[in-house]
Amino acid sequence: MAFDPGISRGTTIDNERLREIFQCSSQGGMRRSLKTNTLVLISNHVESIYDDRWVGNIFHYTGMGTSGAQALDFMQNKTLAESDTNGVELHLLEVDAPGQYLYEGAWA
Repeated sequence: MAFDPGISRGTTIDNERLREIFQCSSQGGMRRSLKTNTLVLISNHVESIYDDRWVGNIFHYTGMGTSGAQALDFMQNKTLAESDTNGVELHLLEVDAPGQYLYEGAWA
């Protein structure tokens, strides 16, 4: 069963509302919620060490890890890598202005 966040694609929310909706942490770029069975992916274009970007209609997201090669079996990288089989639903939000999270929707 899909999780309905109650917001439409293109809606901008703040971090507190994001936390309330998805029942996840208020920090981090990959926020797992066991309560909603979701993995919230945050792509912060204002303040980030990662280079997440759209190439055409495909979004290239950088997982967890700040040094060396990122391991697909490391923490939420594993959840993301196995999302096509583990039943965890992915939701993407982008930050283009401080404190403003643009909801891009659920992704498979």
